[in-house]
Amino acid sequence: MIVDVNGKPAYAYTGGKAFDAALPTAVFIHGAEHDHSVWALQTRYFAHHGFGVLAVDLPGHHRSAGPALTSIGAMADWLAALLDALGVARAFVAGHSMGSLVALDFAARYPSRATHLALVATAVPMAVSDTLLDAAREREPDAIEMVNQWSHSTITAKPSCPAPGFWLHGMNQRLMERVSATGEPQLFHTDFSVCNAYTDGLVRAAQVTCPVRLIVGRRDLMTPPRAARALADALREANVPVDTITLDAGHALMSEQPDATLDALYTFAAARASKRPPASH
Repeated sequence: MIVDVNGKPAYAYTGGKAFDAALPTAVFIHGAEHDHSVWALQTRYFAHHGFGVLAVDLPGHHRSAGPALTSIGAMADWLAALLDALGVARAFVAGHSMGSLVALDFAARYPSRATHLALVATAVPMAVSDTLLDAAREREPDAIEMVNQWSHSTITAKPSCPAPGFWLHGMNQRLMERVSATGEPQLFHTDFSVCNAYTDGLVRAAQVTCPVRLIVGRRDLMTPPRAARALADALREANVPVDTITLDAGHALMSEQPDATLDALYTFAAARASKRPPASH
């Protein structure tokens, strides 16, 4: 679905069903050099089990017009404008990696609009090494290869995703290459710089008012579980209900552990949004 946001076309995948703003809305935000498709195995279930789904392409990523935004705050404001364009007042918001920072910032800036918040493979701060920043700026193919290797904890997730024969590393590398080819020059460096520059995470955590679920990968090399502890502590200090689900996966939780990630997301969203029963599949 194409939506006009601030005069520019923005894309949101709706899970195989027409978006219905009268249903509880679930928003999904991708990470650096990715697009909406990283959520494909979770969003379709949401769309067929009681939710209106919006898995967005952030500006400058694949089907959404650029330029890419250069701060987490600008991305959070863009998300609010997209929801305004669709007549959505409140939503469950989930974000992966860079998208988790966008989701956090959105929930803090617009506390009345986030019903609850799922932060997948998150870290506060989300520092990026100089080596990786330099590679993303000067040698983007090398940066893509490095991140692809670090994002996966195994050669083949069992029982694989979504069935034997699917190559997780290859699919993720081709996705990043496609986003790079369709986006502006040095898009990966722009995304990484946005993550590296975001210093407001703990301040924003103190402004969140909705329940939060952290979903982390036990073997995540990009955002290891310990990197989310300060965020969890800050949320608890603000009296925000928060829990943590740890999955046996690396950074690419949605593809390495698609069913477990879905369960962690859907049970949280359904219980909060509409009291529907947990996912069964």
